[in-house]
Amino acid sequence: MSDSTATNPDPEPGRIPRPDREASQAGWLRWLPGLQILRSYDASWLRHDIVAGLVLTTMLVPVGIAYAVASGLPGIYGLYATIVPLLAYALFGPSRILVLGPDSALVAVILAVVLQQSGGDPMRAIALASMMAIVSGLVSIAAGLARLGFITELLSKPIRYGYMNGIALTVLISQLPKLFGFSIEGSGPLRDLWAIATSVHAGMANWAAFAVGASTLAVILLLKGHKRIPGILVAVIGATVAVGVLDLGTRADVAILGSLPQGLPAFSIPWITYADIGPVVIGGCAVALVAFADTSVLSRVYAARTRSYVNPNQEMVGLGIANLATGFFQGFPISSSSSRTPVAEAAGSRTQLTGIVGALGVALLLLVAPDLLQNLPTSALAAVVIASAIGLFEFADLRRIYRIQRWEFWLSIVCTVGVAALGAIPGIGLAILIAVIEFLWDGWRPYSAVLGRADGIKGYHDITRYPDARRIPGLVLFRWDAPLFFANAELFQGRVLDAVSNSPTPVRWLVVSAEPVTSVDVTSADMLAELDETLQAAGIELCFAGMKDPVKDKLKRFGLFARLGEDMFFPTVGVAVSGYLKRYDVAWDDWEDRQP
Repeated sequence: MSDSTATNPDPEPGRIPRPDREASQAGWLRWLPGLQILRSYDASWLRHDIVAGLVLTTMLVPVGIAYAVASGLPGIYGLYATIVPLLAYALFGPSRILVLGPDSALVAVILAVVLQQSGGDPMRAIALASMMAIVSGLVSIAAGLARLGFITELLSKPIRYGYMNGIALTVLISQLPKLFGFSIEGSGPLRDLWAIATSVHAGMANWAAFAVGASTLAVILLLKGHKRIPGILVAVIGATVAVGVLDLGTRADVAILGSLPQGLPAFSIPWITYADIGPVVIGGCAVALVAFADTSVLSRVYAARTRSYVNPNQEMVGLGIANLATGFFQGFPISSSSSRTPVAEAAGSRTQLTGIVGALGVALLLLVAPDLLQNLPTSALAAVVIASAIGLFEFADLRRIYRIQRWEFWLSIVCTVGVAALGAIPGIGLAILIAVIEFLWDGWRPYSAVLGRADGIKGYHDITRYPDARRIPGLVLFRWDAPLFFANAELFQGRVLDAVSNSPTPVRWLVVSAEPVTSVDVTSADMLAELDETLQAAGIELCFAGMKDPVKDKLKRFGLFARLGEDMFFPTVGVAVSGYLKRYDVAWDDWEDRQP
C-alpha cells in the first residue's frame, strides 16, 4: 500500500467513501469514529502507528511548551494541552491522521485575553485560557450538532489569508522581545514594534539570548524542508545543551524554562470573575472560528490524500470535545496542527493511535523526567513560535489573486492591517464583517442586462456585450443575476423601469429572464405586485421566463402567480418570444428562420 493511501482502506472502484452516510445506521457509534476504526483495525498498522507516535512525541514537547509561553502561560500547561486533546480526538475525531494541540494561529487570540484580564497572575492566566477552551468547545459542539460545518466556507480565501497573515504578524512581533532577552508591556502589535525598536536602541537586548534564539531559528528554517531530520527537535536540543554546558543562565543571564512540575494534568474547574466573562466568551468564539477554519481545511487536504471523506459537522464536534476536555484538565484552546500532522504522516501514521502514543510519550516525560528541559532557553522557545508564525504567512497565492482580482487582494490587505492595528480579536471581527459584506454584495448590487438577438449566435444575449444584437419591437427582455430579496428589491424595480424607458419602441411586454433568480421573499414579492400595477397602468404586461419551480411555489403562496396568470410564465426566453410574436403582428426577421 502506498503512503498516499495507507491511512485508509482502498474504496470500491467508482465509489468515494462517505462515513457520515455509511455510519448513519450505527446509532450512537457514529459519534465515536475512533471506536469504529478500532473495530476494523488492521494489525499490520500497529508498528507504523507506534513508530510515528514516538517520532511525533519529540516534536510535541518543545512545540507545546513554546506555544504555552507565547500565549502568556507557564510552559507546563502546553504539555497538558497536548496530552488531553490527542486522547479526546482519537475517540471523537473523524480524521485518521489529524494531530491536535496548541497552535500558533491561536496564540495571539489567547494572549490578547490573558494579558488584558490576568494582571500578571499565572493562575488567573490559566483559568482564563482554560475557560476560553471550554467556550470554544461548547460553540464548536453546538455548531456541529446543528450541522453548521459549512460556516467557515463563508470566509473567502483572500479574507482567510488576510486575517491569518495578520495573526502571523502579531505572533511574530509578540515573540521578538523574548528573542532579544527582555520584556515589554503589550499594547498592540504596531506600538509593540515601536517599543521593541526603542528598547533595542536603548541597549536592553541580551545579545547572548539573542544569539541562542537566532541560531535556533536558523536551524529550524534550514531543516524545515527536510523530512527525515526533525529541525525543531535538533534546534531545541542544541540550544538546551549549549545553555547548560556554558551555564549561560547564570553567566549571561539567559532566561531558561526551569524544572517542570512532576505529574499529569488533574481535573479542574476554571473559575473566572464576572468581569472576565465578556472577554472570555468573545475570545472563545474567535478561537472556535479560527480553529475550525484551519481544521476543516487541513482535514479536507488529508481526506483527499487518503481518498476518504470527513464529515465537517463531525469534525466540528471532535474539535469541540477536544477543546472542552482540555479546558477541564488545565489546558488552553487547541486546534489542528499543520506542522505536526505532516510529521505524523511522514513517519507512517495509519490511525489516531499515533496521537495516543504521542500523548502517552509526553505523559511519560512528565512522570519520569520533568527536569530534562530545565535549561531550555526562552529565546529558543520564541524561535520555535516565530518559525511557526513565518509558516502561517501566505504570499504566493496572494500574488496570484493580485494578478486576477485586484479588489479581493486589497480586501485581504485590509484584513491583515485590521488584525495588526486593532489586535487579534477585533481584527478577526473585522474580517468576519468584511466576509458578510462580501457575501451579500453581489446580492445587493447584482448584474442585470437587457437582452437582444445577435445574428449567428443562438439564444438571447446582453446588448452591452453584443452591440449588434437586435431587439424585438415592443418587447423588453430583462435578465436579473441574483435572488430577489429585501435588499435589492428597489434596485430591481428601478432597473426594470429604466429598461422600459430606454426601449427604442413602445413596450407591450416586459419578460424577466428569471433562471438566475433562486429565491423571492415577502418584500420583493410586494415589489413585484407594485411593479405589475405600474406596468399595467402603462399598458405593459409583466412576464417571466425560465423561473424555477421552487420560486414559482413561493409566488403561489404570495398570491402573485394567480395575479399575473399562469400564461405569463414561460419555460424559456425563446418560448416567451414566440408567444409574444404570435400575439402581436410585429415585423421581425429572425436569422434562424432565413432560407440559405
